Amino acid sequence: MSQPTSSSSNLAEALSGWPPPVLDPHGPFSNTVSTLAWVLLALVTVIFVLVCAALWVALYGNDALRAKLGGERVVKWFGLILPAGVLFLLLVGGMLLVRGLTTIQGDELRMRVSGNIYWWRVSYLDAAGKEVLADANELHIPVGRPVVVDMVSEDVIHSFWVPKLGGKMDMIPGRTNRLKLQADKAGTYGGQCAEFCGGAHALMGFVVVAHEPDAWQRWLDGRIERATAAAPLDIDAQRGKQLFNEIGCAACHRVGGTDAQGLSGPDLTFVGARQSLGAGILPNSRATLIGWIGDSQSIKPNNRMPAYRSLKAEELHALASYMEALK
Repeated sequence: MSQPTSSSSNLAEALSGWPPPVLDPHGPFSNTVSTLAWVLLALVTVIFVLVCAALWVALYGNDALRAKLGGERVVKWFGLILPAGVLFLLLVGGMLLVRGLTTIQGDELRMRVSGNIYWWRVSYLDAAGKEVLADANELHIPVGRPVVVDMVSEDVIHSFWVPKLGGKMDMIPGRTNRLKLQADKAGTYGGQCAEFCGGAHALMGFVVVAHEPDAWQRWLDGRIERATAAAPLDIDAQRGKQLFNEIGCAACHRVGGTDAQGLSGPDLTFVGARQSLGAGILPNSRATLIGWIGDSQSIKPNNRMPAYRSLKAEELHALASYMEALK
C-alpha cells in the first residue's frame, strides 16, 4: 500500500510559509474558504485606499475639498450607507458561499472527532453513525471523497481547522457541529485547534493523511482487522507491556486486543504507526517516545498525562519498544 511520506515538520510546514494555508486550497471546500478570503482581502484593500485618500484630503487638500469631505452628504453615504451596504452584502454573500461546508448529501464518509485538553479523539463511523475504528490525533481520508466530521468537545470549547482542506468549526460541549473536508491529492495536511482552550492550546495540533481511494480502503480494512488483535512483541516490548500495566497507563489508555481499556487518554492501539506524537507536535521516533513518557509536562505543560521521572532509562526504553510495536 502506498503511504504518504512522513516528515517531522509536516505540521509546521502545513501551517506556515507562503502562501498561507488558507490561500493554498487542496480541495473544493477549502476553495470556498479561499475565495471568501480573497473577497475580504480585496474589500479591505479598497477601503484602505479610500481611507488613505480621505486622510490626504483632510491634511493637504484645498479648502473646497475639505468642505466637501466634511459635508453632511459625504458623511451620510460614506459613513453610514456604504458601510452598512458592504457589511450586508458580505453577510449574505458569505452565507451563500459557505453553505456547502455543512450541507450533508448522505454519501460522504463519516467521522467523529472529540476535542480534549490537549488532544483529539478520532472515530471512524459507518453509515449508521456507529464507530468501527478508534484512533487519536490523526485522520486518514480517501482522496476525492467528501468527509463529514461530527465535532464534539469533552471539556472546553475547541475549534477544528485544517486550512488546506476545509473551513473552521468550533467544538462546543454538549453540542455536535458538522464540517466537510475533501482532499484533491494524496499527502499530509496539518490541522490545529483554533480556539484558545488553555495554556498548551498552541501545541494542540493534528495531521490529516489523504490516501488514494484503493490504498485508503486497504488501510482501513487492515486497521479494523488489527484493532482487536494483540501486537507481536519481542522481549523488550513484553517488558514494556508489563510496565505499562504496572504503572497505571492502562487506566487512561486503550490498546486493542489487551486488557487496557482506559478512555481518558488517547487510544494507543496504533500509536507506533502515527506520524507524530503529542497531538501533532513531535515526530514519532524512539527518542521522542522516551522523552514524552518520561516527562510530557516539560514538552506540553498542563496536559493530563503525569510525568514519570522516577522511571529508569531501561524502563523508558522498554515502554518505548512496546509503543513502537503497536501498529
